[in-house]
Amino acid sequence: MTQLLTTPLHAWHVAYGAKMVPFAGWEMPVQYTGILEEHHHTRSKASIFDICHMGEFKLKGARAKEQLSRLVTHNLETLGPGRCRYGFLLNEEGGILDDLIVYCITDDEYMLVVNSARISSDFAWIKAHLSDDVFFDDMSELMAKIDIQGPLACSALNTVTGLDWSFLRFFAFKKAEFQNDTFLVSRTGYTGELGYELYIREEAAERLWEALLDHPDVLPAGLGARDTLRLESGLSLYGQDLDEEHTPAESGCGFFLKSNAEYIGKDKAHTVRELLIPLVMEGRRAARHNDPVFLPSGEEVGRVTSGSFAPSLGYAIALAYVKKEYADQVDFLAGKGKKKIQARKTELPFYRDGTARTAL
Repeated sequence: MTQLLTTPLHAWHVAYGAKMVPFAGWEMPVQYTGILEEHHHTRSKASIFDICHMGEFKLKGARAKEQLSRLVTHNLETLGPGRCRYGFLLNEEGGILDDLIVYCITDDEYMLVVNSARISSDFAWIKAHLSDDVFFDDMSELMAKIDIQGPLACSALNTVTGLDWSFLRFFAFKKAEFQNDTFLVSRTGYTGELGYELYIREEAAERLWEALLDHPDVLPAGLGARDTLRLESGLSLYGQDLDEEHTPAESGCGFFLKSNAEYIGKDKAHTVRELLIPLVMEGRRAARHNDPVFLPSGEEVGRVTSGSFAPSLGYAIALAYVKKEYADQVDFLAGKGKKKIQARKTELPFYRDGTARTAL
């Protein structure tokens, strides 16, 4: 059996009784006190998440922007220093190799934040398309990443750092100091709530983690609550809702394709054979990943990619790929076995009271 990787906070999680599970090759905390409690605490106060398994790459050089523009869907011409942007790395067929955030450090330096399961393949793909005069490095093993999410995240971060972060706009970032360590704070997130992603060297991760937990409104949350929070907010997960077999247009993300550069996969990125649609279920019973989706007539037309009971809403929700000719239908059935779950197409996000874009 392959040895699972661990984050710099692994010993802390074990010591404080977290339930640990395998995730994308890592041993990660799925919950501490319980998924429902952690979910609701994030929606009402603030939670911190260990996201140190994510990957970070550094790209630098006079031709960095030019060459990166040929690889990602992000419009780098309108992305200035101190700003970051979500988008995709595509293959030649327009399929999604990964979804990632690009940080513009300076006009000739970028940081790429990629999914943990794609670190090696992303690095090899990007490296193969860069010239020797562009510096490219994998910083993942040196850097820790902690997310603080929730409507009280800003006030908690202010207290812990002694700085006022209310100036930071959505998808902006700034470097600062924490106990003599330089760290980077970006206002992004994956829960639909006001939130910040904190990047710091791995040796300082536990000090920052415990300092955040000293705040009375902050508790730790695991991957279980992170998943229910992101699904309620209509945010996709790579490996489930996004993959190499589907284009950004099929995943409902065609509006991110604003780059004028001739990036790899651009001519196929708008191809649509299936569409990712949001579904609400009757009651608390949820359809699960890879469950088939049917028309009321019984014809199978798709499959569920993500499904869960939605704690903030009180009923089950799901995302599902269905054949494009049926994507405008309203009523569906989902699930395996004889007892199917009635499902109805809706609009994203499922949960609409999030604070992510709150003006501070």
